[in-house]
Amino acid sequence: MQQEPADTPHLRVRRDRGYTVLEFHGEIDLVAATEIAPRLDEATTGPAPRIVIDLTGIEFFDCSGLRLLYRARGRVLGRGGHLHLVCAHPLTLRVLRATGLSRLLPPAGTLEAALERPEATSGSL
Repeated sequence: MQQEPADTPHLRVRRDRGYTVLEFHGEIDLVAATEIAPRLDEATTGPAPRIVIDLTGIEFFDCSGLRLLYRARGRVLGRGGHLHLVCAHPLTLRVLRATGLSRLLPPAGTLEAALERPEATSGSL
C-alpha cells in the first residue's frame, strides 16, 4: 500500500473522491519548493496517479512554484494519470497565463469544480 506523503508547513496532502489533493500554503518560493518537491514526487509515484493541486491557500508564487507544477504534470501524465489545478488568485492566474501553463493545465476556480472535471481536461504530453 502506498503511504501518503507527510504534511509540511507549505503542503497539506489528503484524499478526496479518489484523488490525492496537494494543498499548497503560504509563500511558494525556492525554500518552500525544496520542501514540497519530495512530497510531490511521493504523491505522483506509481501507475495512473490522480492528483489535484490546490493553490487557493497561497500568498506568493514564484518560478519555483511553476517548476513544481511542470514537474507534477510531467510525472502524472508520464504515468498515465490525471492532474487538475485549482487557482483563483488573480496574480497567480496571470503568471499561469503568461507562461502558457494555463493552456496545458487549465485551472478550476474551486476544489469542487476540479474534482468534478472530466479527466480529459488534465492535458496531454
